[in-house]
Amino acid sequence: MRDHTPDFKIRELSSANREAIGETVRQLLTRLAADRQLTADSLLELWVEVPGVKRPRGTYRGGFLMPDSFITVSDYFKENYGTIEPAGFFADKESAWIELLDELYYQVEIFTSQVDTSKGITLELWTGHRSRPEGEWVYAVDKKIELV
Repeated sequence: MRDHTPDFKIRELSSANREAIGETVRQLLTRLAADRQLTADSLLELWVEVPGVKRPRGTYRGGFLMPDSFITVSDYFKENYGTIEPAGFFADKESAWIELLDELYYQVEIFTSQVDTSKGITLELWTGHRSRPEGEWVYAVDKKIELV
């Protein structure tokens, strides 16, 4: 059996990029909860765009583009009367934020480590929930960040 795991070193995100991503995710999820749209199937999706680099994205049977990666928000947070609260076994919001952001940073690092950072990487973050099975957004908020 062959190992198809790419052979590369993960390049850690700069503190400025971590701060920009963290602040953006906090804004998006706070908005999601305030709009009372944080549900059991809410996702935080990320898309990585590099100018001049074309790479096909897969599609589901319904024909919509798959994100580079996603995180199930309800693993970390739940909505409580329009505010965001820790979910599951998290004792407080800060520990939930730390875990969610660590997972997100790791996923972003995977997708950006093989890319020349001088090309201007843009990270697009979406949160909300999709209809099933066709996958169109029922509710979504998004924001783009240019990584430095």
